[in-house]
Amino acid sequence: MSEEMNSVEVKSFEVGEHVFGTVTKIEEKQVIVSVPDSKLDGIIPISELSSLHVEKAGDAVSEGEQLELVVTKVEEDALILSKRKVDAEKAWDQLQVKFEGGEIFNAEIKDVVKGGLVVDLGVRGFVPASLVESHFVEDFSDYKGRELSLKIVELDREKNRLILSHRAVIEEEKGKRKQAVIDSLEVGQVIEGTVQRITDFGAFVDIGGIDGLVHISQLSYEHVEKPSDVVEEGQKVQVKVLNVDRNHDRISLSIKETLPGPWANILEKAPKGSILEGTVRRIVPYGAFVELFPGVEGLVHISQISHKHIGTPNEVLKEGQVIKVKVLDVNEEEQRLSLSIKELEEKESEIPADYQMPEEAKGFQLGEMIGDQLKNLK
Repeated sequence: MSEEMNSVEVKSFEVGEHVFGTVTKIEEKQVIVSVPDSKLDGIIPISELSSLHVEKAGDAVSEGEQLELVVTKVEEDALILSKRKVDAEKAWDQLQVKFEGGEIFNAEIKDVVKGGLVVDLGVRGFVPASLVESHFVEDFSDYKGRELSLKIVELDREKNRLILSHRAVIEEEKGKRKQAVIDSLEVGQVIEGTVQRITDFGAFVDIGGIDGLVHISQLSYEHVEKPSDVVEEGQKVQVKVLNVDRNHDRISLSIKETLPGPWANILEKAPKGSILEGTVRRIVPYGAFVELFPGVEGLVHISQISHKHIGTPNEVLKEGQVIKVKVLDVNEEEQRLSLSIKELEEKESEIPADYQMPEEAKGFQLGEMIGDQLKNLK
């Protein structure tokens, strides 16, 4: 019997050997464990409890807990063990699989340090500040204890280096939403969006995870000098899809196309015979185009410019000139307006060109002419 006991007592353990132990006592800077088939105490120094810094041993383990450990040193009266190394060995294998598969997983932020966040994944994982969010974060203090979805962006087992990113997860999810939106879009579709950014050439509108461009020419039927005169950031707008370039993720939108056309109700706005004020926009050899309403132009034919004979419209009109016109005809379907300037002018003579003077009037006129001549002779 004593021989059997002696054989147990002298059982050898080698460095690197895995053993199981039960926590029997927790001290401030170490943990005592009992190891089966050994009369030696097992000791886990506080530095070997976790891959992260531990202030008190009790923060990492509890009495009665069973642990898988690795022997780091064999002394005469104790086995020096490590929980950290066992956890790391298992963790690296699992992390390698996650890294190669691009897996997204959740982890609790254990600490906030200069330059980023720390997590415990069996090994110390670091999330650099630039990889936490897709936007700038000034203060990370409230991230401690929070759970974030993460992705491994760099793994080096030999250097014990594990770099994680929450930003990559955000961008990946954004990319999926973006693709889903693009796939669902159809030309002619009218949807609601939010103005995200305004530039000199238009406005970018968020239509559910992806931005589309409303060119300055598509903001309004009226002439627009600056997009900021028409829309503002954060504004909700209705937009019409003009074009979807799926190869380059470019979407062309229009606000103008969702608004009532400038020719809508033109018969009410410019009824035949009405007199309106407009601006000469273009002069052509056969007349002048006058803008009466934003996006609505009518033609004053050269024959309707003046009672006098004119060779070209430029003799009477110039671009930018504000004039009054009379509506001669309205064609809403073809979007045409016929206008006249001369209808509002007085004629030089009310006598028709083909008027024939009566004979008696001619005699009276001749008598007057002779009388005038006699007066002159005197």
